[in-house]
Amino acid sequence: MNIVLVEPEIPGNTGNIARLCAATGARLHLVRPLGFSTDDRHLKRAGLDYWHLLDLHYHDSFAALQAKYPDGRYYYLTTKAERAHTEMQYNPDDFLVFGKETAGLPEPLLAANQDTCIRIPMIDGARSLNLSNAVAIVTYEALRQQGYPGLR
Repeated sequence: MNIVLVEPEIPGNTGNIARLCAATGARLHLVRPLGFSTDDRHLKRAGLDYWHLLDLHYHDSFAALQAKYPDGRYYYLTTKAERAHTEMQYNPDDFLVFGKETAGLPEPLLAANQDTCIRIPMIDGARSLNLSNAVAIVTYEALRQQGYPGLR
């Protein structure tokens, strides 16, 4: 799986997601600008001793990432989607795209990709989940559907 964080802002969230990616074999793509330095101690601390297992890629923009992977299937996580994340059938090389903590993904990106926008179900009135929790929920659903490839 490919986990994409578009302009993440909180180093602790990105560190937790990096640890999740390292533990599951998912590739982590960070789209600039980042709201922190990759030398940030909170980022490194959250990932603990998993950094050597991480397949990490940096991109200067989301368009640059898409240009590098033009045949990729992209799923856009947003609270505004109609379909739940469990309604999709994931493939091993799919891209799960998450927006920044304070604003989510840009509206034009969501509008252009309505068919592949998905959400995590929540009760009415709940604004959103923590980014690292949301990434974990969707990543493990995608891996479950595939029989947890490479995991024991």
